[in-house]
Amino acid sequence: MQKAVVSLIDDLDGSEAEVTVTFGYQGQEYEIDLNNTHAAEMRDKLGRFAAHARRVRAQRAGHAPTRTAASRQYSAEMRAWATEHGYAIKERGRVPVEVVQAYEEARQGGEAAGESSAESGTRRRRPAKKRR
Repeated sequence: MQKAVVSLIDDLDGSEAEVTVTFGYQGQEYEIDLNNTHAAEMRDKLGRFAAHARRVRAQRAGHAPTRTAASRQYSAEMRAWATEHGYAIKERGRVPVEVVQAYEEARQGGEAAGESSAESGTRRRRPAKKRR
């Protein structure tokens, strides 16, 4: 029978470490192995800033942000408009930039998804983009 022994080395000074600290900085996640003294020093210094910061939900790696119903409707209207105006467009996936530009120009000219804003009685607005 074999036994694996894992020992942590403090990444700052090479001494024996007791804890691995995970933290994020400028959109990147990091881990550092620290002894208790260095870990307390890090928590004290970062804690001052964290106390005044906003918490954000972590995004799961490899998962796209969730689309809203308004975003799906906007895409559906754009695809319908593109099909009616002779653009070859797939039912799924990213809409080509030239189609988006043409659709936006048509909307600004009063035509969106085959009807004018006067006919619909309302102006359609593009959903706001999510900030990352």
